[in-house]
This record gives sequence, structure tokens and C-alpha cells, in this order.
Amino acid sequence: MTQLLLTVPQAAQSLGISRSKFYELITSGTVASIKIDGSRRVPVSSLQEYIQELLTKGAAA
Repeated sequence: MTQLLLTVPQAAQSLGISRSKFYELITSGTVASIKIDGSRRVPVSSLQEYIQELLTKGAAA
């Protein structure tokens, strides 16, 4: 089964950035996340949207 939700460390690692930088992206609303009980999770689709947005901005620059 494909994993739909990642922990913050997993998501940060998949983007190749630090955990603290990833928390900045969450706090600013750039990357969506959800809270399940006390655990923060990041939908894989949210990462894909973020990457697509970066690609689009990069193409426009």
C-alpha cells in the first residue's frame, strides 16, 4: 500500500531540507499538514503540489 501521510522528518528528508525549514513551510501555509491526535502529518499530495508550484515559479522566472 502506498503511504499517504508522512511525518515531518520524512517529508523534510524527501525534499532534502531540514526539519526546521519544513516547519517554516508549514507555519507559513506553503505546505499543508494535518494533525492526528498529537501527531503532525503531511499528505504526499501536499508535497507534490509544493514541488509543482516551485517548478511553475521557476519556469516563470
